[in-house]
Amino acid sequence: MSPVWSLGAGLLLLLLWVRHRGLEAVLVHHRWVFVCLFLLPLSILFDVYYQLRAWAVWRLHSAPRQHAQRVRHIQAQVREWKNEGSKRYMCTGRPGWLTVSLRVGKYKKIHKNIMINLMDVLEVDSERQVVRVEPLVTMGQLTAHLNPMGWTIPVVPELDDLTVGGLIMGTGIESSSHIYGLFQHTCVAYELVLADGSLVRCSPTENSDLFYAVPWSCGTLGFLVAAEIKMIPAKKYVKIHYEPVRGLQKICEKFTEESKKKENSFVEGLVYSLEEAVIMTGVLTDEAEQSKINRIGNYYKPWFFKHVEKYLKADRTGIEYIPSRHYYHRHTRSIFWELQDIIPFGNNPVFRYLFGWMVPPKISLLKLTQGEAIRKLYEQHHVVQDMLVPMKSLEKSIHTFHVDLNVYPLWLCPFILPNNPGMVHPKGDEAELYVDIGAYGEPKRKQFEARASMRQMEKFVRSVHGFQMLYADCYMTREEFWDMFDGSLYHKLREQMNCKDAFPEVYDKICKAARH
Repeated sequence: MSPVWSLGAGLLLLLLWVRHRGLEAVLVHHRWVFVCLFLLPLSILFDVYYQLRAWAVWRLHSAPRQHAQRVRHIQAQVREWKNEGSKRYMCTGRPGWLTVSLRVGKYKKIHKNIMINLMDVLEVDSERQVVRVEPLVTMGQLTAHLNPMGWTIPVVPELDDLTVGGLIMGTGIESSSHIYGLFQHTCVAYELVLADGSLVRCSPTENSDLFYAVPWSCGTLGFLVAAEIKMIPAKKYVKIHYEPVRGLQKICEKFTEESKKKENSFVEGLVYSLEEAVIMTGVLTDEAEQSKINRIGNYYKPWFFKHVEKYLKADRTGIEYIPSRHYYHRHTRSIFWELQDIIPFGNNPVFRYLFGWMVPPKISLLKLTQGEAIRKLYEQHHVVQDMLVPMKSLEKSIHTFHVDLNVYPLWLCPFILPNNPGMVHPKGDEAELYVDIGAYGEPKRKQFEARASMRQMEKFVRSVHGFQMLYADCYMTREEFWDMFDGSLYHKLREQMNCKDAFPEVYDKICKAARH
Protein backbone atom coordinates (compact mmCIF):
# COMPACT_ATOMS: atom_id res chain seq x y z
CA MET A 1 0.00 0.00 0.00
CA SER A 2 1.42 3.40 -0.95
CA PRO A 3 2.14 6.01 1.77
CA VAL A 4 -0.69 8.21 0.42
CA TRP A 5 -3.24 5.40 0.77
CA SER A 6 -1.90 4.55 4.23
CA LEU A 7 -2.23 8.17 5.33
CA GLY A 8 -5.72 8.40 3.86
CA ALA A 9 -6.83 5.21 5.59
CA GLY A 10 -5.39 6.45 8.88
CA LEU A 11 -7.21 9.78 8.62
CA LEU A 12 -10.46 8.02 7.76
CA LEU A 13 -10.18 5.77 10.81
CA LEU A 14 -9.38 8.81 12.95
CA LEU A 15 -12.46 10.70 11.69
CA LEU A 16 -14.66 7.67 12.34
CA TRP A 17 -13.29 7.40 15.87
CA VAL A 18 -13.85 11.13 16.50
CA ARG A 19 -17.40 10.82 15.19
CA HIS A 20 -18.03 7.84 17.46
CA ARG A 21 -16.60 9.45 20.62
CA GLY A 22 -17.80 12.98 19.88
CA LEU A 23 -15.53 15.93 19.08
CA GLU A 24 -15.86 17.52 22.53
CA ALA A 25 -15.01 14.26 24.33
CA VAL A 26 -11.91 13.82 22.15
CA LEU A 27 -10.75 17.41 22.69
CA VAL A 28 -11.16 17.09 26.47
CA HIS A 29 -9.89 13.55 27.13
CA HIS A 30 -7.57 12.99 24.15
CA ARG A 31 -6.42 16.51 23.39
CA TRP A 32 -3.01 15.26 22.29
CA VAL A 33 -4.61 13.88 19.09
CA PHE A 34 -5.73 17.35 17.99
CA VAL A 35 -2.54 19.02 19.22
CA CYS A 36 -0.18 16.59 17.45
CA LEU A 37 -2.09 16.43 14.16
CA PHE A 38 -3.06 20.08 13.78
CA LEU A 39 -1.62 22.53 16.31
CA LEU A 40 2.03 21.45 16.08
CA PRO A 41 2.18 21.92 12.26
CA LEU A 42 0.28 25.22 12.56
CA SER A 43 2.73 26.39 15.24
CA ILE A 44 5.65 25.69 12.90
CA LEU A 45 4.02 27.79 10.15
CA PHE A 46 3.43 30.57 12.70
CA ASP A 47 7.10 30.60 13.68
CA VAL A 48 8.39 30.47 10.11
CA TYR A 49 6.20 33.41 9.08
CA TYR A 50 7.30 35.67 11.95
CA GLN A 51 10.98 34.74 11.63
CA LEU A 52 10.97 35.48 7.90
CA ARG A 53 9.11 38.73 8.50
CA ALA A 54 11.55 39.87 11.21
CA TRP A 55 14.53 39.00 8.98
CA ALA A 56 13.06 40.86 5.99
CA VAL A 57 12.20 43.95 8.03
CA TRP A 58 15.68 44.19 9.49
CA ARG A 59 17.47 43.53 6.20
CA LEU A 60 15.46 46.23 4.46
CA HIS A 61 15.81 48.64 7.41
CA SER A 62 12.13 49.43 7.11
CA ALA A 63 11.28 49.24 10.80
CA PRO A 64 12.64 52.64 11.92
CA ARG A 65 11.12 54.37 8.89
CA GLN A 66 7.71 52.80 9.37
CA HIS A 67 7.60 53.15 13.16
CA ALA A 68 6.71 56.85 13.16
CA GLN A 69 4.00 56.25 10.56
CA ARG A 70 2.50 53.39 12.58
CA VAL A 71 2.50 55.50 15.73
CA ARG A 72 0.70 58.33 13.88
CA HIS A 73 -1.92 55.79 12.81
CA ILE A 74 -2.46 54.83 16.47
CA GLN A 75 -2.77 58.50 17.42
CA ALA A 76 -5.32 59.00 14.63
CA GLN A 77 -7.42 56.09 15.95
CA VAL A 78 -7.40 57.56 19.47
CA ARG A 79 -8.45 60.97 18.19
CA GLU A 80 -11.20 59.36 16.15
CA TRP A 81 -12.46 57.68 19.33
CA LYS A 82 -12.44 61.08 21.03
CA ASN A 83 -14.32 62.74 18.16
CA GLU A 84 -16.95 59.98 18.35
CA GLY A 85 -17.71 61.07 21.90
CA SER A 86 -15.53 58.72 23.96
CA LYS A 87 -18.54 56.48 24.47
CA ARG A 88 -16.66 53.30 25.45
CA TYR A 89 -13.28 52.29 26.78
CA MET A 90 -10.32 51.67 24.48
CA CYS A 91 -8.08 48.60 24.36
CA THR A 92 -5.53 47.15 21.95
CA GLY A 93 -7.01 45.38 18.93
CA ARG A 94 -4.76 42.34 19.36
CA PRO A 95 -7.03 39.27 19.70
CA GLY A 96 -7.19 37.88 23.23
CA TRP A 97 -6.18 34.40 22.11
CA LEU A 98 -2.81 35.71 20.90
CA THR A 99 -1.67 36.59 24.42
CA VAL A 100 0.31 34.12 26.53
CA SER A 101 -2.03 34.62 29.51
CA LEU A 102 -4.50 31.77 29.91
CA ARG A 103 -7.20 34.24 30.89
CA VAL A 104 -9.85 34.92 28.26
CA GLY A 105 -10.51 38.67 28.14
CA LYS A 106 -14.12 39.42 27.26
CA TYR A 107 -13.59 43.18 27.25
CA LYS A 108 -12.18 43.04 23.70
CA LYS A 109 -15.72 42.51 22.37
CA ILE A 110 -17.20 45.64 23.93
CA HIS A 111 -14.31 48.12 23.97
CA LYS A 112 -13.02 50.26 21.12
CA ASN A 113 -10.21 48.23 19.54
CA ILE A 114 -7.10 50.27 18.64
CA MET A 115 -4.98 48.39 16.11
CA ILE A 116 -1.31 48.31 17.11
CA ASN A 117 0.94 46.56 14.60
CA LEU A 118 4.27 47.13 16.31
CA MET A 119 6.52 44.05 16.37
CA ASP A 120 10.00 45.16 15.29
CA VAL A 121 13.41 45.74 16.84
CA LEU A 122 14.06 49.40 16.05
CA GLU A 123 17.62 50.16 17.11
CA VAL A 124 20.61 48.57 18.84
CA ASP A 125 22.69 51.31 20.45
CA SER A 126 26.01 49.72 21.45
CA GLU A 127 27.42 52.95 22.89
CA ARG A 128 24.54 53.48 25.33
CA GLN A 129 24.08 49.68 25.69
CA VAL A 130 20.37 50.05 25.00
CA VAL A 131 18.03 48.33 22.57
CA ARG A 132 14.88 50.12 21.42
CA VAL A 133 11.99 47.86 20.49
CA GLU A 134 8.30 47.89 19.72
CA PRO A 135 5.88 46.29 22.22
CA LEU A 136 5.06 43.10 20.29
CA VAL A 137 8.70 42.01 19.99
CA THR A 138 9.00 38.58 21.64
CA MET A 139 11.75 37.24 23.86
CA GLY A 140 12.64 34.60 21.27
CA GLN A 141 12.85 37.24 18.57
CA LEU A 142 14.92 39.61 20.71
CA THR A 143 17.53 37.08 21.87
CA ALA A 144 17.87 35.71 18.32
CA HIS A 145 18.52 39.28 17.15
CA LEU A 146 20.95 40.37 19.89
CA ASN A 147 23.01 37.24 20.59
CA PRO A 148 24.82 37.18 17.19
CA MET A 149 25.82 40.81 17.87
CA GLY A 150 27.36 39.83 21.20
CA TRP A 151 24.56 41.32 23.33
CA THR A 152 21.69 40.14 25.47
CA ILE A 153 19.28 41.77 27.93
CA PRO A 154 19.78 41.37 31.69
CA VAL A 155 16.43 39.63 32.33
CA VAL A 156 15.18 37.24 29.65
CA PRO A 157 11.80 35.89 30.81
CA GLU A 158 11.52 32.24 29.94
CA LEU A 159 8.97 31.55 27.19
CA ASP A 160 9.79 32.51 23.59
CA ASP A 161 6.39 34.10 22.89
CA LEU A 162 6.35 36.55 25.81
CA THR A 163 6.26 40.10 24.43
CA VAL A 164 8.05 43.22 25.63
CA GLY A 165 4.71 45.00 26.03
CA GLY A 166 3.22 42.22 28.13
CA LEU A 167 6.32 42.07 30.33
CA ILE A 168 6.18 45.83 30.95
CA MET A 169 2.43 46.28 31.36
CA GLY A 170 2.32 43.08 33.39
CA THR A 171 5.66 41.84 34.68
CA GLY A 172 8.46 39.42 33.88
CA ILE A 173 11.16 37.57 35.79
CA GLU A 174 14.12 35.26 35.22
CA SER A 175 16.83 33.55 37.23
CA SER A 176 19.07 36.65 36.87
CA SER A 177 16.50 38.81 38.69
CA HIS A 178 18.27 38.49 42.06
CA ILE A 179 20.78 40.93 40.50
CA TYR A 180 18.70 43.03 38.08
CA GLY A 181 15.16 42.92 39.49
CA LEU A 182 12.01 42.35 37.44
CA PHE A 183 11.87 43.01 33.68
CA GLN A 184 10.55 46.54 34.30
CA HIS A 185 13.70 47.37 36.29
CA THR A 186 15.87 46.78 33.20
CA CYS A 187 13.93 49.33 31.13
CA VAL A 188 15.22 52.89 30.83
CA ALA A 189 12.40 54.57 28.90
CA TYR A 190 8.88 54.04 27.54
CA GLU A 191 6.99 55.80 24.76
CA LEU A 192 3.19 55.90 25.03
CA VAL A 193 0.19 57.28 23.19
CA LEU A 194 -2.08 58.76 25.85
CA ALA A 195 -5.86 59.12 26.05
CA ASP A 196 -5.76 62.50 24.27
CA GLY A 197 -3.75 61.10 21.35
CA SER A 198 -0.46 62.72 22.36
CA LEU A 199 2.87 60.86 22.21
CA VAL A 200 4.92 60.98 25.42
CA ARG A 201 8.34 59.64 26.39
CA CYS A 202 8.99 58.83 30.03
CA SER A 203 12.08 57.76 31.98
CA PRO A 204 13.38 58.09 35.56
CA THR A 205 14.27 61.73 34.77
CA GLU A 206 11.51 62.64 32.28
CA ASN A 207 7.83 62.29 33.22
CA SER A 208 9.06 60.04 36.02
CA ASP A 209 5.65 59.52 37.66
CA LEU A 210 4.35 57.95 34.45
CA PHE A 211 7.52 55.87 34.07
CA TYR A 212 7.03 54.25 37.48
CA ALA A 213 3.25 53.89 37.13
CA VAL A 214 3.26 52.03 33.79
CA PRO A 215 4.50 48.60 35.02
CA TRP A 216 1.63 46.36 36.22
CA SER A 217 -0.95 48.83 34.83
CA CYS A 218 -2.06 46.39 32.10
CA GLY A 219 -2.52 49.06 29.44
CA THR A 220 -4.86 51.26 31.50
CA LEU A 221 -2.73 54.44 31.35
CA GLY A 222 -1.98 54.54 27.63
CA PHE A 223 -0.78 52.52 24.65
CA LEU A 224 2.87 51.48 24.77
CA VAL A 225 4.51 52.06 21.37
CA ALA A 226 8.23 51.62 22.17
CA ALA A 227 10.56 50.73 25.01
CA GLU A 228 14.28 51.12 25.65
CA ILE A 229 15.91 48.19 27.47
CA LYS A 230 19.40 47.86 28.91
CA MET A 231 21.81 45.46 27.21
CA ILE A 232 24.73 43.53 28.66
CA PRO A 233 27.51 41.65 26.85
CA ALA A 234 26.52 38.09 25.96
CA LYS A 235 28.73 35.10 26.65
CA LYS A 236 28.70 31.72 24.97
CA TYR A 237 27.77 29.47 27.87
CA VAL A 238 26.18 29.26 31.27
CA LYS A 239 28.18 27.07 33.65
CA ILE A 240 25.41 25.55 35.73
CA HIS A 241 25.76 23.69 39.01
CA TYR A 242 23.00 21.29 40.12
CA GLU A 243 22.63 20.49 43.81
CA PRO A 244 19.86 18.27 45.21
CA VAL A 245 18.69 19.34 48.68
CA ARG A 246 16.39 17.48 51.08
CA GLY A 247 14.37 18.88 53.95
CA LEU A 248 12.22 22.01 53.62
CA GLN A 249 14.28 24.09 56.02
CA LYS A 250 17.55 23.17 54.27
CA ILE A 251 15.98 23.89 50.84
CA CYS A 252 15.00 27.40 51.95
CA GLU A 253 18.34 28.09 53.65
CA LYS A 254 20.36 26.96 50.62
CA PHE A 255 18.17 28.86 48.15
CA THR A 256 18.35 32.06 50.22
CA GLU A 257 22.12 31.74 50.61
CA GLU A 258 22.72 31.34 46.86
CA SER A 259 20.26 34.13 45.98
CA LYS A 260 22.30 36.61 48.01
CA LYS A 261 25.52 35.86 46.12
CA LYS A 262 26.04 38.42 43.35
CA GLU A 263 28.75 36.22 41.81
CA ASN A 264 25.95 33.87 40.71
CA SER A 265 24.68 35.10 37.34
CA PHE A 266 21.60 32.86 37.73
CA VAL A 267 19.78 31.18 40.62
CA GLU A 268 16.80 28.85 40.25
CA GLY A 269 15.09 26.14 42.26
CA LEU A 270 12.79 23.29 41.24
CA VAL A 271 10.86 21.83 44.18
CA TYR A 272 9.70 18.27 43.42
CA SER A 273 7.98 17.59 46.77
CA LEU A 274 7.64 19.29 50.15
CA GLU A 275 11.02 17.87 51.17
CA GLU A 276 12.94 17.58 47.86
CA ALA A 277 14.41 20.15 45.52
CA VAL A 278 17.28 20.87 43.16
CA ILE A 279 18.96 24.27 43.54
CA MET A 280 20.75 25.52 40.41
CA THR A 281 23.30 28.29 40.17
CA GLY A 282 24.85 29.54 36.93
CA VAL A 283 27.73 31.73 35.80
CA LEU A 284 28.17 33.25 32.35
CA THR A 285 31.40 32.17 30.64
CA ASP A 286 33.05 31.98 27.23
CA GLU A 287 35.03 28.85 28.11
CA ALA A 288 33.62 25.35 28.48
CA GLU A 289 34.78 21.79 29.06
CA GLN A 290 33.77 20.12 25.80
CA SER A 291 32.77 16.87 27.52
CA LYS A 292 30.31 18.74 29.75
CA ILE A 293 28.50 20.83 27.13
CA ASN A 294 24.75 20.12 27.10
CA ARG A 295 22.79 21.67 24.25
CA ILE A 296 19.55 21.27 26.18
CA GLY A 297 17.56 23.33 23.67
CA ASN A 298 17.99 20.78 20.86
CA TYR A 299 14.66 19.23 19.96
CA TYR A 300 15.67 15.66 20.79
CA LYS A 301 16.95 16.49 24.28
CA PRO A 302 14.95 15.61 27.43
CA TRP A 303 12.72 18.31 28.83
CA PHE A 304 14.75 20.46 31.20
CA PHE A 305 12.76 19.79 34.37
CA LYS A 306 13.04 16.05 33.74
CA HIS A 307 16.77 16.40 33.13
CA VAL A 308 17.16 18.26 36.44
CA GLU A 309 15.16 15.60 38.28
CA LYS A 310 17.82 13.01 37.39
CA TYR A 311 20.23 14.72 39.79
CA LEU A 312 17.65 14.43 42.57
CA LYS A 313 16.96 10.75 41.88
CA ALA A 314 20.67 9.95 41.69
CA ASP A 315 21.33 12.12 44.76
CA ARG A 316 24.40 13.71 43.18
CA THR A 317 25.62 17.17 42.26
CA GLY A 318 26.72 18.03 38.74
CA ILE A 319 28.19 20.70 36.50
CA GLU A 320 27.26 21.39 32.87
CA TYR A 321 27.89 24.08 30.28
CA ILE A 322 24.70 25.11 28.48
CA PRO A 323 24.82 27.45 25.45
CA SER A 324 23.44 30.79 26.63
CA ARG A 325 20.43 30.98 24.35
CA HIS A 326 19.54 27.36 25.18
CA TYR A 327 19.66 28.30 28.85
CA TYR A 328 17.51 31.42 28.45
CA HIS A 329 14.76 29.30 26.86
CA ARG A 330 15.35 26.05 28.75
CA HIS A 331 11.71 25.64 29.83
CA THR A 332 10.19 26.69 26.50
CA ARG A 333 9.91 23.26 24.83
CA SER A 334 7.88 21.81 27.69
CA ILE A 335 6.14 25.11 28.63
CA PHE A 336 7.77 24.55 32.04
CA TRP A 337 5.95 21.24 32.76
CA GLU A 338 2.53 22.08 31.36
CA LEU A 339 3.05 20.11 28.15
CA GLN A 340 3.10 16.79 30.01
CA ASP A 341 -0.63 17.27 30.72
CA ILE A 342 -1.34 17.96 27.03
CA ILE A 343 1.00 15.42 25.39
CA PRO A 344 1.62 12.79 28.13
CA PHE A 345 4.26 10.99 26.05
CA GLY A 346 5.97 14.19 24.90
CA ASN A 347 9.22 13.45 26.74
CA ASN A 348 9.43 9.91 25.40
CA PRO A 349 12.72 9.57 23.43
CA VAL A 350 10.91 8.20 20.35
CA PHE A 351 8.50 11.15 20.25
CA ARG A 352 11.32 13.65 20.86
CA TYR A 353 13.47 12.32 18.01
CA LEU A 354 10.57 12.07 15.52
CA PHE A 355 8.42 15.08 16.42
CA GLY A 356 10.31 17.11 19.02
CA TRP A 357 11.30 19.68 16.38
CA MET A 358 7.64 20.77 16.23
CA VAL A 359 7.29 21.27 20.01
CA PRO A 360 5.91 23.29 21.73
CA PRO A 361 2.50 24.16 20.32
CA LYS A 362 1.77 27.87 20.43
CA ILE A 363 -0.02 28.84 23.65
CA SER A 364 -2.13 31.23 21.59
CA LEU A 365 -3.33 28.38 19.37
CA LEU A 366 -4.06 26.21 22.41
CA LYS A 367 -6.26 29.03 23.72
CA LEU A 368 -7.96 29.61 20.39
CA THR A 369 -8.97 25.95 20.03
CA GLN A 370 -9.64 24.96 23.63
CA GLY A 371 -13.43 25.37 23.58
CA GLU A 372 -15.72 26.10 26.52
CA ALA A 373 -15.54 22.56 27.96
CA ILE A 374 -11.73 22.59 28.20
CA ARG A 375 -11.71 26.16 29.49
CA LYS A 376 -14.03 25.25 32.36
CA LEU A 377 -12.07 22.06 33.05
CA TYR A 378 -8.82 24.01 33.28
CA GLU A 379 -10.40 26.72 35.41
CA GLN A 380 -11.70 24.24 37.99
CA HIS A 381 -8.98 21.58 37.96
CA HIS A 382 -5.80 23.34 36.88
CA VAL A 383 -3.60 26.01 38.42
CA VAL A 384 -1.28 28.47 36.68
CA GLN A 385 -0.14 31.00 39.26
CA ASP A 386 2.96 33.00 40.19
CA MET A 387 3.07 34.47 43.68
CA LEU A 388 5.83 36.91 44.63
CA VAL A 389 6.67 36.76 48.34
CA PRO A 390 9.51 38.07 50.54
CA MET A 391 12.40 35.61 50.74
CA LYS A 392 12.07 35.58 54.53
CA SER A 393 8.60 34.00 54.08
CA LEU A 394 9.77 31.26 51.68
CA GLU A 395 9.45 28.29 54.05
CA LYS A 396 6.00 29.33 55.23
CA SER A 397 4.96 29.99 51.61
CA ILE A 398 6.04 26.57 50.26
CA HIS A 399 4.17 24.90 53.13
CA THR A 400 1.05 26.95 52.33
CA PHE A 401 1.30 26.01 48.64
CA HIS A 402 1.56 22.36 49.69
CA VAL A 403 -1.51 22.50 51.95
CA ASP A 404 -3.75 24.59 49.68
CA LEU A 405 -2.70 23.25 46.25
CA ASN A 406 -0.23 20.34 46.44
CA VAL A 407 1.12 21.04 42.94
CA TYR A 408 4.62 19.93 41.98
CA PRO A 409 7.13 20.84 40.71
CA LEU A 410 7.19 24.37 42.08
CA TRP A 411 9.40 26.95 40.38
CA LEU A 412 11.52 29.19 42.61
CA CYS A 413 13.06 32.34 41.14
CA PRO A 414 14.64 35.03 43.37
CA PHE A 415 14.52 38.74 42.60
CA ILE A 416 15.55 41.99 44.20
CA LEU A 417 12.64 44.42 44.59
CA PRO A 418 13.81 48.07 44.75
CA ASN A 419 11.85 50.65 46.69
CA ASN A 420 10.64 52.54 43.60
CA PRO A 421 7.28 54.30 43.32
CA GLY A 422 4.47 52.37 41.65
CA MET A 423 2.11 49.48 42.30
CA VAL A 424 4.74 47.01 43.53
CA HIS A 425 7.46 47.79 46.08
CA PRO A 426 8.69 46.44 49.43
CA LYS A 427 6.99 47.35 52.67
CA GLY A 428 10.08 49.09 54.09
CA ASP A 429 12.28 51.87 52.76
CA GLU A 430 15.02 49.59 51.40
CA ALA A 431 15.24 47.14 48.52
CA GLU A 432 14.28 43.61 49.59
CA LEU A 433 14.95 40.11 48.30
CA TYR A 434 11.78 38.38 47.08
CA VAL A 435 11.05 35.06 45.42
CA ASP A 436 8.59 34.07 42.71
CA ILE A 437 6.86 30.76 43.50
CA GLY A 438 5.34 29.35 40.32
CA ALA A 439 2.66 26.64 40.52
CA TYR A 440 1.62 25.11 37.20
CA GLY A 441 -0.45 21.93 36.94
CA GLU A 442 -3.27 19.91 38.43
CA PRO A 443 -3.66 20.30 42.23
CA LYS A 444 -3.47 17.01 44.11
CA ARG A 445 -5.17 18.42 47.19
CA LYS A 446 -8.40 16.58 48.00
CA GLN A 447 -11.58 18.66 47.65
CA PHE A 448 -9.70 21.34 45.69
CA GLU A 449 -12.12 24.11 44.68
CA ALA A 450 -10.59 26.76 42.44
CA ARG A 451 -12.22 29.90 43.83
CA ALA A 452 -12.05 29.01 47.53
CA SER A 453 -8.52 27.63 47.35
CA MET A 454 -7.14 30.57 45.38
CA ARG A 455 -8.81 33.10 47.64
CA GLN A 456 -7.09 31.37 50.55
CA MET A 457 -3.76 31.64 48.72
CA GLU A 458 -4.34 35.31 47.87
CA LYS A 459 -5.13 36.04 51.53
CA PHE A 460 -1.86 34.44 52.61
CA VAL A 461 0.16 36.37 49.99
CA ARG A 462 -1.37 39.66 51.16
CA SER A 463 -0.54 38.77 54.78
CA VAL A 464 3.21 38.52 54.01
CA HIS A 465 3.16 41.63 51.79
CA GLY A 466 3.48 39.66 48.60
CA PHE A 467 2.03 40.12 45.13
CA GLN A 468 0.16 38.02 42.59
CA MET A 469 1.17 38.13 38.93
CA LEU A 470 -1.76 39.54 36.99
CA TYR A 471 -1.66 37.23 33.95
CA ALA A 472 -3.41 34.54 36.02
CA ASP A 473 -6.92 34.20 37.44
CA CYS A 474 -7.41 36.62 40.33
CA TYR A 475 -10.34 36.20 42.73
CA MET A 476 -9.82 39.22 45.03
CA THR A 477 -12.41 41.88 45.73
CA ARG A 478 -11.54 45.44 44.76
CA GLU A 479 -10.64 46.30 48.37
CA GLU A 480 -8.41 43.21 48.68
CA PHE A 481 -6.72 43.99 45.37
CA TRP A 482 -5.77 47.53 46.39
CA ASP A 483 -4.66 46.20 49.77
CA MET A 484 -2.13 44.01 47.92
CA PHE A 485 -1.02 46.69 45.43
CA ASP A 486 -0.16 50.37 46.05
CA GLY A 487 -2.60 52.33 43.89
CA SER A 488 -1.68 55.85 45.07
CA LEU A 489 0.47 56.89 42.09
CA TYR A 490 -1.65 54.90 39.62
CA HIS A 491 -4.93 56.58 40.64
CA LYS A 492 -3.30 60.01 40.76
CA LEU A 493 -2.13 59.67 37.14
CA ARG A 494 -5.45 58.26 35.91
CA GLU A 495 -7.08 61.41 37.29
CA GLN A 496 -4.45 63.79 35.88
CA MET A 497 -4.35 62.23 32.40
CA ASN A 498 -8.15 61.79 32.02
CA CYS A 499 -7.85 58.00 31.80
CA LYS A 500 -11.10 57.22 33.61
CA ASP A 501 -13.22 57.60 30.46
CA ALA A 502 -10.58 56.10 28.18
CA PHE A 503 -9.44 52.90 29.92
CA PRO A 504 -10.92 50.58 32.53
CA GLU A 505 -9.26 50.38 35.93
CA VAL A 506 -6.70 47.58 36.09
CA TYR A 507 -8.88 45.68 38.61
CA ASP A 508 -11.85 45.71 36.24
CA LYS A 509 -9.66 44.42 33.44
CA ILE A 510 -8.10 41.41 35.15
CA CYS A 511 -10.06 40.28 38.23
CA LYS A 512 -12.74 37.60 37.93
CA ALA A 513 -15.01 39.34 40.44
CA ALA A 514 -15.16 42.34 38.10
CA ARG A 515 -15.39 40.39 34.82
CA HIS A 516 -18.20 37.98 35.76
